[in-house]
Amino acid sequence: MTLKNTVAGPQNRRWLVLAMALAAASGARAQTEPVDLDTINRIRQEAFIRSQVPDTLKDLTERVGPRLTASPSATRANEWARGKLSEWGLANVHDEVFDASFGRGWAFSSASVEWIAPRMLPLHALPRAWTPGTAGAVEGEAELLVIKTQEDIDVNKTLAELEKHRGKLRGKILLLDEARVYKQATTPDFRRHDGAALGELQTFPIPDDSGPKDRIKRREDFLKRETLLAAVNKLLVEEGIVATLHISPWDNGILRVTGGGNRKAGEAVGVPSLVVGAERYNQLARALERKESVRLRVKVDGGFTSESNLPAANTVGEIPGTGAKAGELVIIGAHLDSWHTGTGASDNGAGVAVVMEAMRILKKLGLKPKRTIRVALWTGEEQGLLGSTGYVSEHFAAWPEPTDANEKKLSPALRENKGPLQRKDGYDKLAAYFNFDNGSGRIRGIYAQENAAVVPIFEAWLKPFNDVGASIVTTRNTSGTDHLSFDRIGLPGFQFVQDPTDYSTHVHHTDLDTWDHIVPEDLKQAAAIIATFAWQAANREQKLPRKPLDEP
Repeated sequence: MTLKNTVAGPQNRRWLVLAMALAAASGARAQTEPVDLDTINRIRQEAFIRSQVPDTLKDLTERVGPRLTASPSATRANEWARGKLSEWGLANVHDEVFDASFGRGWAFSSASVEWIAPRMLPLHALPRAWTPGTAGAVEGEAELLVIKTQEDIDVNKTLAELEKHRGKLRGKILLLDEARVYKQATTPDFRRHDGAALGELQTFPIPDDSGPKDRIKRREDFLKRETLLAAVNKLLVEEGIVATLHISPWDNGILRVTGGGNRKAGEAVGVPSLVVGAERYNQLARALERKESVRLRVKVDGGFTSESNLPAANTVGEIPGTGAKAGELVIIGAHLDSWHTGTGASDNGAGVAVVMEAMRILKKLGLKPKRTIRVALWTGEEQGLLGSTGYVSEHFAAWPEPTDANEKKLSPALRENKGPLQRKDGYDKLAAYFNFDNGSGRIRGIYAQENAAVVPIFEAWLKPFNDVGASIVTTRNTSGTDHLSFDRIGLPGFQFVQDPTDYSTHVHHTDLDTWDHIVPEDLKQAAAIIATFAWQAANREQKLPRKPLDEP
């Protein structure tokens, strides 16, 4: 997950509607939102005194391990989740395939990079997902060949530069990034939101006119990267490159590693590719800049575990509703998949354990909600919210599938929606969706996602948890995770405001994303709040109000 606090694009009609809704909401505050304090007391007792959430998270991360989508470990994670939910007595526990041909399975068991001449030095390195392994240890002379793929990409110019090297690279191990100047940290590694930060979150920054331009640039950059990376992968194989090395985006020896190559069968996957700790990578790059001869040895035990594309699935389970509203839904969710180098504890094992614990609490207390409460554990989130998008498209609504080839390459979040929205029977039956995926930090409030009508409702629901630090409702949007799959089609989907902890300094997509960086008390607090929000939404007389949908 990549998290940013943002506001939506500057469509004038939306701001007018938001302003009118805020005015209406201020009057609605005088009306009391019913809060079931007796049940909340019981939820708090179960969550705080008899919690199972630390054990659940430890079991997931240390026994199942990392969970790359469609990998063997992802299959184990689905099986594990089904077993837990069934053990707790949830109904309708099953997996739902959202992509029957997601990509090939991939896994690794070990990796090493050694500087072997003119000196001996082991280098901390791990492979990028969906890149090949090596057939034992391989050696080669290192060469620095920088290929920029992140911003201001000129595909034709870059490919023309690479062509100048054709026929000169066979047997080389290439360093593809520039050295990076080390910068001392200016903020603490571990943070809680203080009063000033929470106060800032409760302001609404009115957007300027750069939104559409930024969106167009993100689309263009994505397509350029896809084109460039495919061409580079093909060239690397043709030229007989032994392996490629990249600098970790984070300093202090932390390896931040995601994907490379290509997960799809039949597509160019390139050569073995690893991320090296920044300080050691810099040392290598400086030696090459001085025109010194550098020889390396690389070994990666791993690679593709299947020859053909495999399906990817979400895991769901529920507590059935009772009475006239039983056909309506409240969903709580988190993403089960993770990257492969840590154990996916904060991103997003914590979310999985918390929403599962919320369901365990409700079931343990024998509560009978009016609406059905469903838990959804998504996969494919790290590849672009694919699991939640597929689920929403199947059950609720979807924008028409694009016909343009380039548009198809884009994640749904970057596509130009061409209406009208294709609504399913379930569209009017969803009362709310609540997501947990900002690391493992405790809940401090909730993003209303520019839906002013829910502000007084959420304030009332949070009041019983003011004493454990959860108090704010912000009208801001937040992006980067699965609530957007609901929000983009006009359904009420929300993500909680969480303490940052060390999510963006140590663990996000890194080899340090392990149980050791978890604060168990934060998970207990979060589980109690999410169980409460699910219960309140399931028993409210009306479904949560929906904001207007900008429909082409």
